[in-house]
Amino acid sequence: MKPVDLYLHNADQVVTCTPRSPGTPRRGSDMASVHMIEHGSVAVEAGVIAAVGPAEDLDGRYAGKRTIDCRGRSLCPGFVDAHTHTVFGGARAAEFEMRIKGASYLEIMAAGGGIVNTVRYTRAATVDELVSSASTRLDEMLALGTTTVEIKTGYGLSAPDELKMLRVIEQLDRDHPCDIVPTFLGAHAVPPEFEGDSEAYTRCVIEKILPEAAAWYQSSRFSDREVPLHVDVFCEDHAFDLAQSRRVLEAGIDAGLKAKMHVDQFNDFGGVAMAMELGAASVDHLDVTGREAIESLARSDTIAVLLPAVNFNLGMADYADGRAMMEAGAVVALATDLNPGSAPCPSMPTVMAIACRYQRFTPAEALNASTINAAFAIGQGDRTGSIEVGKRADILILNEADYRHIPYFFGGNPVHTVIKNGQVLNP
Repeated sequence: MKPVDLYLHNADQVVTCTPRSPGTPRRGSDMASVHMIEHGSVAVEAGVIAAVGPAEDLDGRYAGKRTIDCRGRSLCPGFVDAHTHTVFGGARAAEFEMRIKGASYLEIMAAGGGIVNTVRYTRAATVDELVSSASTRLDEMLALGTTTVEIKTGYGLSAPDELKMLRVIEQLDRDHPCDIVPTFLGAHAVPPEFEGDSEAYTRCVIEKILPEAAAWYQSSRFSDREVPLHVDVFCEDHAFDLAQSRRVLEAGIDAGLKAKMHVDQFNDFGGVAMAMELGAASVDHLDVTGREAIESLARSDTIAVLLPAVNFNLGMADYADGRAMMEAGAVVALATDLNPGSAPCPSMPTVMAIACRYQRFTPAEALNASTINAAFAIGQGDRTGSIEVGKRADILILNEADYRHIPYFFGGNPVHTVIKNGQVLNP
């Protein structure tokens, strides 16, 4: 028998999330299948998946230096959180209370709260303070099954402070078990020193902050490891209009970055069409996206990243029409949008539970959206997001024998054991 570092033996279900077309995300009817192996096993060597298949086929071929009996449990890929703001200073519990009393998100933002409030705290924090607080959040996310995380800047909004956030993100990637993908979101809001002049700040982002971020990336560990840096923009009232958003994204693309876009959260300005024109990797939020844009998304490779924890947290009755997007054939992913204001939620299982209840995802669709599709949304689909030979051994051993319990029971943690890069992180 061939010796391997880790052998996961005889799980009731091995839910691989492997797409029918290799090297692609799942879309259309493919979203309804998770490619399940009943009574399956997985062999891991040097942090990489070496074999996956029925236990009866693998048991006589592999011997693990460590073997885990998974009988009575299921295995699935580690979750990929494709949209977060994990690095930030301070908190906004007071705004949470304001919303309970009737203030809207945009009203709080217009009054100087919201993103700009977090900017003040983040600017005042040191690198060490930001690393410490973000590490605590990542620990919780990892315990809940998230093994790969996208983290945005956007709470610095000046060249020194955006670069500080990028250094924090790099330090987290170096020190924390989670794999991290960085995104530059210098165009997140208009900072206090540019209040009332979004055009001047747009020029500052394009001419000063973004070039410094792009130069930082070239000498970063992310560039060395071929992990992309994305450029993002918040296209919305009290943020950046369509023309400004285009200029920021085009400048990022010219600097060699991949494009993303916060779009259609509260208002439809036509940003989805523009993002697709620019070849954006993803468009995120999409709460008010109409039928024509959904059909266009279905004909594109741009991934729709939905963030239902935001709607839940803001007490909104309407959610992005994920059901229509999937039926049209769009590639759909889910993410937490973890941030201190609109989505203080670190839990991908909670996001899946909300999506199943309010957006009519099936458990299979929710899992695909939280693993393989989310991985492609951040340029990591060839490395993680499914239990496939050659990919990172990012695997969850679940508490239950049926993976559908991930969104079925909610409010707790469905994960028994997290395996990251082949390392067993908890019993």
